[in-house]
Amino acid sequence: MFMGVVDTLMVGRIAPEAIGAVGLGSILYFSTAIFGMGVLLGLDTFVSQAYGAGQIRECHRWLRDGVHLAALLTPVLMLVNLGLMALLPAFDLHPDVHRLTAPYLKVVAIGSLPLLLYAAFRRYLQAVGLVMPIMVTLVAANVVNAVANWILIFGKFGLPALGVTGAAWATNVSRTFMAATLLVVILRHEHRIRAGLFDVPFLTVEWRRLGQLLRLGVPAAMQLTAEVGVFGAVAALAGRISPVALAAHQVALNLASVTFMAPLGLSSAGAVRVGHAIGRRSVDEASSAGWSAMALATTFMGLSAVVFVVGAGPLVRLFTDDPAVVATGIALLRVAAAFQLFDGLQVVATGALRGLGDTRTPMLSNLIGHWVLALPIAAYCGFSLGFGVIGLWAGLSLGLTIVALTLLATWRRHIRALRSNPAALSRLVPGGMHS
Repeated sequence: MFMGVVDTLMVGRIAPEAIGAVGLGSILYFSTAIFGMGVLLGLDTFVSQAYGAGQIRECHRWLRDGVHLAALLTPVLMLVNLGLMALLPAFDLHPDVHRLTAPYLKVVAIGSLPLLLYAAFRRYLQAVGLVMPIMVTLVAANVVNAVANWILIFGKFGLPALGVTGAAWATNVSRTFMAATLLVVILRHEHRIRAGLFDVPFLTVEWRRLGQLLRLGVPAAMQLTAEVGVFGAVAALAGRISPVALAAHQVALNLASVTFMAPLGLSSAGAVRVGHAIGRRSVDEASSAGWSAMALATTFMGLSAVVFVVGAGPLVRLFTDDPAVVATGIALLRVAAAFQLFDGLQVVATGALRGLGDTRTPMLSNLIGHWVLALPIAAYCGFSLGFGVIGLWAGLSLGLTIVALTLLATWRRHIRALRSNPAALSRLVPGGMHS
């Protein structure tokens, strides 16, 4: 997330349309790339449950399957992004924004393979409890991204100033660094503990297991795509208003996304800890892990809402001094403060349900809550009622609220069902439904 923030900060020194182009290009790319990364979320369930059950060889086999799936998804994502480039004129963007968005999107799509490999390596490592190397890698990758941005955007050391396109190349450099570093972490860990990683035939493609990963991962991917995609749709709608509206949308979205990282991390932790508990056949531990993650997330997001209300002006001015962008950005941050609690709750509930193996309910909730209900209301408020980008964000708030309450009720129902029928655990653990 901070890579995107740094990109926005740096290109913000060029012009408001540069902020809008990087923001729109990024969210359009991630509206598709997040599907590939979301398919790999199935590794959370399979690896964590296998690890909880003490089946280390199964963890290794799922890692192999994740790598194979990443390689298969890469050309698909690149082709979809080429299609998005061809569709850009239909978005009716401001000409200055359109001129910069297309080349950014073209370059950033080149980094799809290292991004998906990083996602597979990360899911494996966190599912077996190795999270510190991921954090260190991401901190280092942010340094790599910032330096590469400075060199490529502004043309240092004799290189040409690439502007917005330079930010895209810097993103690809940092993605490659992340994937390579996590691969080294996995290999070094195996060298240290000798757990039999290299006994797994990595060149053998087991299509049945890939099918299992897809059956669990595709709904998770659709859920993520629905959630991220609706923000992409709103960005496209904001681009039809003005470059100022799009720039303010991107600034506020960057800030809201930074706070979102805390519940997103708790969501991953919840998925893994719930999965470990299910692997050990302990409903009590699974319940405790899920509810604890939700309590931590809502506490953090409540504090974030206060920060957004009190410090809106200084936060927006970190990105730009343009008076119009600042004024609109402050108003959007106050809307963001209103949905912080629900945003945190829905993502952590999604993770807890993923630990149980339920990825279908979050998918349906997001599709209906965001696309069927929230987006039409957002468009009506933004354009028909004349509230502009503020109206668009009000619609998003409604969607997040509906999704959060639905997933909370679903989690309670699952836990109660497992308590009343513990035999159902046999369908959730390795050796049962997922064998």
